[in-house]
Amino acid sequence: MADPQAPLVALFGTCLVDLFRPSVGLSAIRLLQQAGCRVAFPESQTCCGQPMFNGGDLKHARELAIRHIELLAGYDYVVIPSGSCGGMIRVHYPQLFDDDDPWQARARDLARRSFELVSFLVDVMKLERVEATFPARAGYHDSCSGLRELGIQSQARKLLGTVQGLELLEMEHAETCCGFGGAFSVKFPAISTRLAADKLDSARATDAAILIGGDLGCLMHLAGYASRQGDPIRVYHVAEVLTGNTDLPPINGQAKAEP
Repeated sequence: MADPQAPLVALFGTCLVDLFRPSVGLSAIRLLQQAGCRVAFPESQTCCGQPMFNGGDLKHARELAIRHIELLAGYDYVVIPSGSCGGMIRVHYPQLFDDDDPWQARARDLARRSFELVSFLVDVMKLERVEATFPARAGYHDSCSGLRELGIQSQARKLLGTVQGLELLEMEHAETCCGFGGAFSVKFPAISTRLAADKLDSARATDAAILIGGDLGCLMHLAGYASRQGDPIRVYHVAEVLTGNTDLPPINGQAKAEP
């Protein structure tokens, strides 16, 4: 039975996890529970509003922000297995409201309690290691929002370094954009494709068998490009690797990971 004094965490699952990769959410729950948290999943959560915000539709972005400010009240923390959605809630929700708008204070309160998954595990819960095995040579991609808006870089590497059998290889230009960028990949497909190719070239240069990251949008973009090119690299979310889920097919749909 969970400790009633343990932090109560709401998992904000994100649209892509819900629709395309529920295993990321399930892995996140396992990690949070292993770290000593009580975990809830508010079922009426929806899109965080990032596509509207990025597209200039601030009216509907505010409406979604207000929805989640109300929905996520009362939790000690909100944890998001995505740097981009985490950046929307932590950084951009408060920007949606004027200084004299009472919703801004509530948005700042939600931002203060909201964290990306690996940042929360390392920086808040002070998790030092995970008990997992994932035998593979791996590269790690730093997603733009997580790195630049939330300061996430060393946290994932710290925990991945404790996974038994995982050899983490530093890629050249690991912090460079993969080319997804939400609507960017639709508006500028040629640039987006070239950036994906460069990212996979960096991974291939390390002889990595798998590519890991913390943002499913980036990972689906890279996995899709790899599949179209017949590239054998396998793509996983960091939460899946930290729980040692080697029987899970990679995001690009091939067989289980191998060294």
